[in-house]
Amino acid sequence: MKIGSAFTRVLATASVVLAGAVIYACGDFLTAAATPQGTLDEGTLANRVGVEGSLIAAYRSLDCTYATQTSWGCAASNWVYGSVVSDDSYAGSTPNDQPGVNDLEAYAWANPGAQLYLGTKWQAVYEGVVRSNSALRLLAEVKAKSPGEFSTADANSVEGEAIFLRAYFHFEAWKMWGNIPYYREDDADFRKANLTADAVAAELVADLDKAIGLLPDEPRNGEKGRVTKWTAKAYKGRVQVYAGKFAEGKATLDDVVTNGPYGLETSFDHVWTGLSQFANGPETIFAYQASTNDGEPNGENGNYGETLNFPYAGAFGCCGFNQPTQNLVNFFLVDGNGLPIAESAPGTWNASNADLVAKSPQAVDPRLDWTVGRDSVPYKDWGVYSLEDGWVRSVENGGFYSPKKNVHEKSSGSVSGVGWNASILNSVNIHLFRYADLLLLLAEADVEQGQLEAARAIVNSIRDRAGKTAQGCGASTGSQVEASYPQCAGDARIAVKIDDPSITWAHYSVGLYTAPWTDPVFAREAVRTERRIELAMEGQRFFDLRRWGIDKATIQGYLTGVGGGREDTRRLYLAKVEPYGDKHRWYPIPVAQIELSKVNGTETLVQNSGW
Repeated sequence: MKIGSAFTRVLATASVVLAGAVIYACGDFLTAAATPQGTLDEGTLANRVGVEGSLIAAYRSLDCTYATQTSWGCAASNWVYGSVVSDDSYAGSTPNDQPGVNDLEAYAWANPGAQLYLGTKWQAVYEGVVRSNSALRLLAEVKAKSPGEFSTADANSVEGEAIFLRAYFHFEAWKMWGNIPYYREDDADFRKANLTADAVAAELVADLDKAIGLLPDEPRNGEKGRVTKWTAKAYKGRVQVYAGKFAEGKATLDDVVTNGPYGLETSFDHVWTGLSQFANGPETIFAYQASTNDGEPNGENGNYGETLNFPYAGAFGCCGFNQPTQNLVNFFLVDGNGLPIAESAPGTWNASNADLVAKSPQAVDPRLDWTVGRDSVPYKDWGVYSLEDGWVRSVENGGFYSPKKNVHEKSSGSVSGVGWNASILNSVNIHLFRYADLLLLLAEADVEQGQLEAARAIVNSIRDRAGKTAQGCGASTGSQVEASYPQCAGDARIAVKIDDPSITWAHYSVGLYTAPWTDPVFAREAVRTERRIELAMEGQRFFDLRRWGIDKATIQGYLTGVGGGREDTRRLYLAKVEPYGDKHRWYPIPVAQIELSKVNGTETLVQNSGW
């Protein structure tokens, strides 16, 4: 983990130290009804070093590696399940590459390719559960046999971290499948029946409450990658809002905002970045701590889960997936007041099918060019994004645009020097929960509790931050940027004020909501609109649509007509997708897991409705 401490060094070696232990524990857990084990042998792991290493192994499960997974369905960002299946992004690349992603985008979730991806995700999150529970069992053993190994404070923090991680991994499963089994460290048989989604939410809150009572206010040992009491409180509020418990969620999140350590970054470009000076800034609540060039010989601590999500050409060389949709790009258009045009022109905001190239007269929110690579606009400090130069693998299949948030800056030095496709392994932290997300959840709760002006203040604070900076020249001497934009000569700034005279490729505008909010319907929609813009391409969109209960209507509108445009005519393959129906409320539980759950020939896991 990229935190400049012993935590980094332990993580870099954890896979070596714990490989036998983890494989032993998980293999036995998944193939027999025996009690899951957390140690290879007491002499190896029944000590403080073993406990700490086991805990780091649980943190390491937040993202996947080339060595442990067969697909990118394990990515920490959920780009497949939260963005590609929504109106935010296309699968991208070419039609025959990664058929599992294509099946998911086509809502054919029972197809073999989709099942492979879903199976990978299930294995990844429950591997995290197993590792968390193994750390808890090992801690209990060490405390009983060697009471002096840990101080009370350290023992409590280790326990709290492991319980939080267990809750986090179950939360990920809950978002996907709803009705899931919940495992604690004393479970003796993995063949456990799934709970209802509501019951899982109660289990999550119970674990998070316990973690809150154990964890310190500050990261243990000053290592910012570790969770704290405030991480657990923030997640408790997140679960409560996701579960529709708005009064409870508001109380929890108000406490975090009032008394916690978090705040918005000063400008949007500091949020998703490979620049080390902005890592784990005030907006980070919980993030996968990506690390490169740390001694791991294959770059396995970098962002393996994101390696498909780079422009196809140029310095990256692969792979062209997760391409932003025309619908999403159009959503960033703003009116004369700098407010989303989707609100002021609901019948026409999505009418344009054209590539939104540089120098378009239409004003846009500056977050567009921090989120999306688009034609003839500087791409961080990598030069000018260019369709002519092949930055997109197949425009016909994936459209004109490329993702940008997960991409490091060339000047950051965060690219890996080793590993498969090393040029697209980087140390950009993957935000699993950030403060702007939390604020928008609080704004949702405020709306549902009738506190409309409190919600407006939150949305305006996020929009005010969005107006601080925009994509700058990011030019290097003799670069294409200088050739395209002579005013950029010698101007290496990646971020500039939105009205900086160097900007000629866009007209950026961000307005605030100045009139009081009195209509809850308008306020609710404004918060949801802001959430889509702020969190675009972060693997959140589909899960939001689901919990709002508008997934079916939104997906159908996205495909067949909303705001004057439709994606099934922009990307012709989308005319052949499986109709989105009630069964898509939850992803299907992987069939292989249902088979493994049998006791005396009877399945203990019940498949989600419709599958």
